[in-house]
Amino acid sequence: MSSEALYERYKDALKRGHVAALHGRTEEAIAAYAEAAAIAPERSTPHTSAGTALLRRDLPADALRHYDAALQMSPRDEAALLGRAQALSALDRRPEAADAFDALAEARAVAGKLADAVDAARRGLELAEGRDRRRTLERLIKRLRATEPGEPGRIALERALLVLDGQAVATADMVATETEPAPEKGPEPAPEHEPEPAPEPEPEKGPEPEPEPAPEPEPAPELVHRRALDRDLAPGAQTPALAVEAEEALDAGIPGTALARLLDLAAAYRRDGLLDAALDACYLALSVEPDDADLHLALVELYDERGWGTLAVDKLGLMSQLAALDGDAVTAARIAAARSGRD
Repeated sequence: MSSEALYERYKDALKRGHVAALHGRTEEAIAAYAEAAAIAPERSTPHTSAGTALLRRDLPADALRHYDAALQMSPRDEAALLGRAQALSALDRRPEAADAFDALAEARAVAGKLADAVDAARRGLELAEGRDRRRTLERLIKRLRATEPGEPGRIALERALLVLDGQAVATADMVATETEPAPEKGPEPAPEHEPEPAPEPEPEKGPEPEPEPAPEPEPAPELVHRRALDRDLAPGAQTPALAVEAEEALDAGIPGTALARLLDLAAAYRRDGLLDAALDACYLALSVEPDDADLHLALVELYDERGWGTLAVDKLGLMSQLAALDGDAVTAARIAAARSGRD
């Protein structure tokens, strides 16, 4: 068989694995990735993809083996480095996970991806405090600030500064609370034992004309903010057909349509009780439109339904800060509605 035909077989096996993983068919995906690995044993991508499919199905130990295999072939495979760090974190092997995030931060910095490097270094510091780790994060923050970062860089900076300056921020808040002036007291109530004066008799009056009823004011229209995953799906819309539409939009390179179809797919998965598959559709959409407010609010909803309240709160906090920086009143109102819906 020619090398070209062999490569086509490899690509076909990988594609089948990706489609199966997107649809939540993990065993089928792993089998396809294994086929791709057998065709091209020198490539790390099948192992990395298998690890990601297993990690998303809460199988971190199995995922870790695939990530380790990928990194033996390609030590700077960023997806494998990230997956390995996440798998170790899920297994509660915090010191090893912190070291893995350090390695990821280094690889990303070498590749010139400063925002991603800051994010990885921050996660390492969160897992295991250390002087060298803190200095590395401070150095990367300084470099990122000097580049006038766009939206992803600003998100990374916000997160990193919250970790570095968390204690200072908390102290400042406490001082502000302690120094607030006490509320002014109202007039003292009269003592209960003093008798009230007897009311004077009112003079007799004739019947008064009944006043005309005032017209009732019309209620002000309320702004109704729909939940991000309350999508207008076609009656009987099924996930396989929606997944095909999303894949076609992705292949055609139409990001707006791809985002809309992936959100439809996530809503349909959630409707069917498949929260992990809904999350996968949103994660895929992040690679298309990483700054879309609807997408991030959809993730907040899924995080809450999955029981990941801390992640939901963190994401809403970051979105609120970015909306304030951009002066985006519409997004700020939607964030406030999402917060009130969580109470």
